[in-house]
Amino acid sequence: MDSYNEFASVYDMFMDNVPYKDWSRYLIGKLKEAGIEDGIVLELGCGTGSMTELLAEAGYDMIGIDNSDEMLGIAIEKRDESGHDILYLNQDMREFELYGTVRAVVSVCDSLNYITDKEELLQVFRLVNNYLDIGGIFIFDMNTIGKYKRMGDATIAENRENGSFIWENWFDSKDNINEYDITLYIEDEHGKYDRYEETHLQKGYTVSEIKELIEKAGMEFVKAVEAFSDKDVTEETDRMYIMAKEIKKAGIYKDE
Repeated sequence: MDSYNEFASVYDMFMDNVPYKDWSRYLIGKLKEAGIEDGIVLELGCGTGSMTELLAEAGYDMIGIDNSDEMLGIAIEKRDESGHDILYLNQDMREFELYGTVRAVVSVCDSLNYITDKEELLQVFRLVNNYLDIGGIFIFDMNTIGKYKRMGDATIAENRENGSFIWENWFDSKDNINEYDITLYIEDEHGKYDRYEETHLQKGYTVSEIKELIEKAGMEFVKAVEAFSDKDVTEETDRMYIMAKEIKKAGIYKDE
């Protein structure tokens, strides 16, 4: 599970097409449907804090976890500017630790697709269950296998004012692993461009695989829907949202 390194410095530049406010309204709506109007909410894979800030603005007491120092550095700058009381922790979501429980755990922007091993994803789910309040809610999104198949082997390039990137994409349909190699050209303070390379791996999971892992972790699988709707997930779905609920703590580290 690779961290964003040099890409962190231009992440928001290249993600400016993501409608975070619309995404936050959908996510907040799902939280409120579950009765989570306020309280402590944990965001796993918070990145540069764009969603964390919006949830804090909506009145939630936010904790953000990410394993990239570079991404968290930008998130902290946003926190300093907004004045929101957000706790950021530099931790791997496969091993994260909190001092107490939270009302809800959320994860967006396909952060959980970076967990490419099923046993490691199960461990994440077990930790989520461990730190959820009784009856707490877990809501997360994932890119689907269908989306990765449609992306296939492709090359994407974008130019912006202070940087550009080349994205080379490959999909392994046997293991449902999507690899993308990013070559970055980032302008420095002298107007020169430095070249950086990063490789990222994501894995696509079926709804049935996710359901099995959630239940094995001791939670109740509530539903999986097409992102930003309540439609069932189909082969044409690009992004899905999954909702789970804490129902028990005892025996969560046993294969039941």
